[in-house]
Amino acid sequence: MPRFVLLYHDCPPNYERPSHWDLMLESGDALRTWALDRLPRGWSAARARTAASFSDCPATADDDSVPAVQLGDHRRDYLELEGPLSGNRGAVQRMNSGTYHSQSESPDVWRVALSSGELSGLVTLSRSNSDNSRWVLEYCPIV
Repeated sequence: MPRFVLLYHDCPPNYERPSHWDLMLESGDALRTWALDRLPRGWSAARARTAASFSDCPATADDDSVPAVQLGDHRRDYLELEGPLSGNRGAVQRMNSGTYHSQSESPDVWRVALSSGELSGLVTLSRSNSDNSRWVLEYCPIV
């Protein structure tokens, strides 16, 4: 089964984007990656774990739908990587990881079922019409 990881990227001041979470999904030899400024409401345990180390991290969203910005693919090393990043890009800390099953995929929508203690559930990533890098992540917990 392919793996996923949720990292918190603690960015330095004046970095191109503020600190955020990176959701990375293993796809072949790379990790398809989305930056999340906030986590869905159902991921409050991951947010609490983040806040234990980074007290100024953003609160969870009011619902289970959040904007996501697709970044370039990352190396699979990020599945295990934690700590400082080269080039004064800050540091990353793993907040959750597990496996996933792709339920359906098209160029504009990808539905995956995450399997992990705290983040088990369905995630739908839908591309927005306005910008190819802009997506919406919707989370539906498995009950």
